Amino acid sequence: MSDVQRESMEYDVVIVGAGPAGLSAAIRLKEVDPNLEVVVLEKGSEVGAHILSGAVLDPIGLDALFPDWKERGAPVRTEVSEDNFYLLGEGGRIRLPNWPMPPMLDNHGNYIVSMGNVCRWLAEQAEGLGVEIFPGMACSDIVWGENGEIRGVIAGEFGLRSDGTPGPNHEPGMELLGKYVFLAEGVRGSLSKQVIARHDLDRGREPQKYGLGMKEIWEIDPERHNLGEVSHTLGWPLGSNAGGGGFIYHAEGNQLYLGFVVHLNYANPYVYPYMEFQRFKHHPMLKELLEGGKRIAYGGRAINEGGYQSMPKMVAPGVALLGCSVGMVNVPRIKGNHNAMLSGIAAAEVAAEAIAAGRAQDELGDYEERVRTGPIGRDLNRVRNVKPLWSKYGLAGGLGLGGFDMWTNALGFSFFGTVGHGKSDAEATEPARKHKPIDYPKPDGRISFDRLTNVSYSMTNHEESQPAHLKLKDPELPVAVNLPEYAGPSARYCPAGVYEFVKDEAGNDRFVINFQNCVHCKTCDIKDPRQNIVWTTPQGGDGPNYPGM
Repeated sequence: MSDVQRESMEYDVVIVGAGPAGLSAAIRLKEVDPNLEVVVLEKGSEVGAHILSGAVLDPIGLDALFPDWKERGAPVRTEVSEDNFYLLGEGGRIRLPNWPMPPMLDNHGNYIVSMGNVCRWLAEQAEGLGVEIFPGMACSDIVWGENGEIRGVIAGEFGLRSDGTPGPNHEPGMELLGKYVFLAEGVRGSLSKQVIARHDLDRGREPQKYGLGMKEIWEIDPERHNLGEVSHTLGWPLGSNAGGGGFIYHAEGNQLYLGFVVHLNYANPYVYPYMEFQRFKHHPMLKELLEGGKRIAYGGRAINEGGYQSMPKMVAPGVALLGCSVGMVNVPRIKGNHNAMLSGIAAAEVAAEAIAAGRAQDELGDYEERVRTGPIGRDLNRVRNVKPLWSKYGLAGGLGLGGFDMWTNALGFSFFGTVGHGKSDAEATEPARKHKPIDYPKPDGRISFDRLTNVSYSMTNHEESQPAHLKLKDPELPVAVNLPEYAGPSARYCPAGVYEFVKDEAGNDRFVINFQNCVHCKTCDIKDPRQNIVWTTPQGGDGPNYPGM
C-alpha cells in the first residue's frame, strides 16, 4: 500500500504511547519550552485503557516531574504500611525476615497505585500544558527518511478488510512527522522492534529476558483487608518448573491487587502459566483472603527482565526508545514505572536542547549517556546479576547469591562481574519428549476461573473484520513442528486463549488464532520456540479496556 496518499501533520516531538514514560516526556518538553509542539499517540481507547491497576510505585520519577504532586491531587495516596516476603510450600508459608534484605528492596516510602489512574492524571497535566493527546490512534508503521532516519509514524489507519485490502470505509491514517520521535510503546513494541532490527541496536548486548505477569483485581471482605499491606511470594506452586512468584497489594476501597509472574525462560513446554496463577490462589494464605470476595478485573502483560546488560542502544537518527521499549524494570524490586518516568524526563530535556540548537532527526546521544550513568543506570546496574543467577542456580541458590551480590553492589563492587543470560526465552524451550505433562486442577469458579471467563473481565475487544494482528511467518509451522515437537505450547503460554489446535472433519490438526481474545501481552512474540508469531498493532481503540479503579 505504498501508493496510498496520506495527509501529514508536523510537530517538534511525536511520542508513541501514553504510559508513564511517554506522558512524562511530553510534560517535561512543555515545562522546558512551552512553545514546543508535542503530540502523544495512544493505541488504547483512552489513556490508561491498556494499563491494569496494581503496582507499587517508587515516587522518585513523580518527584522529579512534579515536586508538588500531592498538592496537585495525584492519585497516589496509599503509602506502604507493611512489607512482607514469603516462601510458600503447598500447605504453608515461611515469612522471610526483612532485616537481611538489601535496603533497595524496602517498600516503605512507596505507594500502592493504579497506574491506569496515574496515567490518566498525567494526561490531564500534559493537556493543561498544551500537549495534544490522541487516544485510539494506533501507530502501524514508521516514516523512514532517505538515509534511514526516523521522520515520523503512520497512525489512525482503519477499515482494512480481513485480507488486508482497503474496505469501503477505509481511512488510510495520517503521517505524524517530528524533529524527533519517542517510542514509549511498552514491552516488545512493534515499532521499537523495527528500529532495533534496522539499526542493529542490540548488537553486543545480552538477549532481552521476559516474564509473563497476570493480574486480577478483587473486592474482598473488609475484615480481611489491610490497607497499605504489600506481600511478595516465592516458591509454590512453580517449584522447579519455572522461576517467578506472586504479589498481593491491599489498595483503597477494600480492593486487592493480586498478581503472579512466570519467568518465560522455562524449559518444559507443558508449563501453563495461567493455570499456575489460578493454582496459586488456592494456597491457604490466598484462599483465606479471597473467600467471600469477588474478582472484578483480569489482565496480563509481558515484563522486561533482562536488566542492565540487555538494554539495547537507545537512540538512532531521529528516534529515542523510552521505558519498557528499552527494558528498565528492576527485577528484584518488581518496579519499572519510576525508571520509565525518569527516562521520559531525560529524553525530553535532551531533545529540547537539540531543538533549541536547531538540530533535527539526528542521534540524541546525550540521552543514552544520562540513562546509563544517571539514576536509572545506577538502579539497574546494582541488580544486574539477580535474574541470571536465579536462572542459573535456581530459587535457593539464586536467592542467596543474588542477595549477596546486591549487598556488595551497594558497596560499589561485585564478585561476579556481569553475568550473562545466554539463551533467549524462545531458545530455552525444550522439546516435549524431555518432559512430562503437568496435571493442573480444574478451576472451581469461585477462587479460580477458566481462561476465557477471565478474559471477559479484561473487556478486550477487536473489530473482527480487520486483519488479524497476530501474524505467522510460516502458516504450516505450528502443526508441522510446534505441535509434534513442543506439544503446541502456544495453547498454554497465552494467558488469553488466543491459540488452539483443533481437529477438522478429516481428523487433521488445524491451528486457530482467536485474535479477538488478545490482551496485548505479547508473550507469543517472545516465547514461540521458532519465533514464528509476530505481534503487530491492531486498529486503534482495540484490545483491553481496563477500568479506572
